[in-house]
Amino acid sequence: MKTVTTVVAAALLSSLSAASVAQTPPKPEPTRMTRAECEVWTRELSFAQSVADHDGAAFASHLEPDAAFGASQAQPTRGRDAIAKRWTGIVEGKRFKLSWYPTRTTIGGVGDIAWSSGPSLFEDLDPKTTQRYRIGAFHSVWHRGADGVWRVLFDDGVDPRPATQAEALAFREGRQATCPQA
Repeated sequence: MKTVTTVVAAALLSSLSAASVAQTPPKPEPTRMTRAECEVWTRELSFAQSVADHDGAAFASHLEPDAAFGASQAQPTRGRDAIAKRWTGIVEGKRFKLSWYPTRTTIGGVGDIAWSSGPSLFEDLDPKTTQRYRIGAFHSVWHRGADGVWRVLFDDGVDPRPATQAEALAFREGRQATCPQA
C-alpha cells in the first residue's frame, strides 16, 4: 500500500509540476533598440537626472519651446517657460521626489520623432506621511531639432497608485544605466 501511495503522490506532483510549467507565461524577449533610439533613451535619463539634481535650467533645456505637458488633459500646460514654471516645485524636490526612467524608446518612420515610456516613482518627503510611495508611468514624445538635440514635445503620464516600500525598491532596481542596444 505504501508503494501505491508513493507512486500516486509522485504522479500527482509530476502532473502539477507540468501544469504549472504550462501555465507560466513565456519570458518576454529583451528589448533591443537602435542607436538612434538609444540616443533618446540617454536623453530621457538626462531629463530625469535634471529633476534629481534640482536643476531647473537643465530641466528647461530638455523641453521644446512649444512643448505640451499633460497632453491628454483638456488644458495642457503649453510652452517651455510655462512648463518650467509649473514644474518648479517638482524640480526643487522639497515636498516630494519624482524619479523615472525609460523602459522603451521607439522611432517610427520619421527619424526626428521618438516615443519614450517607463515607470515613475513619487516619494513623499513628509516624515509624518502614511503613504510614502506612489508608482505611475510616463509617456513622452521627443523631437530632434535642426541642431540634432532631442527635446520633449509632448509629455503625459498615468496617475500614480499607492506603492509599498518593496515596490519602490523594485522600481529602483529596475533602472538600467545603459540602453539595451540591438
